[in-house]
Amino acid sequence: MSDISLADFHLTMQVLDHLDAGIVILDKNYNVYAWNTFMQAYSGISTDQIMGKPLFDVVENLPESWLKNKISSTFKLRMRSFSAWEDRPWVFKFSNFSPISGGADFMYQNMTLTPLKSLTGEYTHICLTITDVTDIAKNKNHLRESNEQLTHLSITDRLTQLYNRGHWENCLVEEFEHYQQMHQPMTLVMFDIDHFKNVNDTYGHVAGDAVIKTIADIVRKAKRQSDIAGRYGGEEFGVILPGTTADMTSYFTERLRKKVERANVVVDGKTINVTISLGVCQLHPGITNYESWLEQTDSALYESKNKGRNQTTIMQVNGKFTSLATNVKNINEFNRNIG
Repeated sequence: MSDISLADFHLTMQVLDHLDAGIVILDKNYNVYAWNTFMQAYSGISTDQIMGKPLFDVVENLPESWLKNKISSTFKLRMRSFSAWEDRPWVFKFSNFSPISGGADFMYQNMTLTPLKSLTGEYTHICLTITDVTDIAKNKNHLRESNEQLTHLSITDRLTQLYNRGHWENCLVEEFEHYQQMHQPMTLVMFDIDHFKNVNDTYGHVAGDAVIKTIADIVRKAKRQSDIAGRYGGEEFGVILPGTTADMTSYFTERLRKKVERANVVVDGKTINVTISLGVCQLHPGITNYESWLEQTDSALYESKNKGRNQTTIMQVNGKFTSLATNVKNINEFNRNIG
């Protein structure tokens, strides 16, 4: 090597060593030809320990299969490729020492892969450039978490932690449109707390809130993951049950009604017991919009109220009501199936 080329090489190595990024140069057999100061500092592996040796024999915890595929495709395409921290948080598992991005155990990294051409014109080596993007990643993750929290707050009823009315009604619209496309069974349940005004008047609004929260917890435990529950307003709740007929929904409503009936809400040493009245309506082609679906379900709920409360009423396709409380056969069946 001439004095000029040696001088150029020396200058180049100084530049590589002072870059605020990791530089690793490999041949096609993954032998290391360059390992700059950044890589030494974060890996704890000196140039003497790694130069001329296969990368994967010396460095632990590398995503070997993934990285080899990345390198192979870069050689084949003969063009630069990129790996972002969003897809793979790190390639080299370096500890994070930045005080600004505290809370991150490992360094988030972007990686650029650049194929290198030899004097013969053949691509014989590849340069991996590792950039520390921990600060950016932490800020972006924090922003995403904040947005998720804001979204949760915007759709959640603060007292019950069920969906609030606005979001629940949006779900009702979406499920109605889904029914029109798929024509799969779908049922709506509306219910409210019997004589709730008396609870507030007798025990106070704090006790009333405790009753509402207790019933919301019962609903959350009783419903399936696919069911959509929300607080419609005051002491009224709604539950959408996709893929469910009215008969199937009856088991849910009676289980819910019995659990509420047995629940004890204790506030300031006083035990409060309440019941609920429920209305059920299965979607059918005769219901032309979600408002009508909601109205018919509410009509079934009011029928439960009119017939003495603490019961479930189903709105039939012909517009008639079926009350579970007056159907002895159903009651016996529920007693056998409800725990």
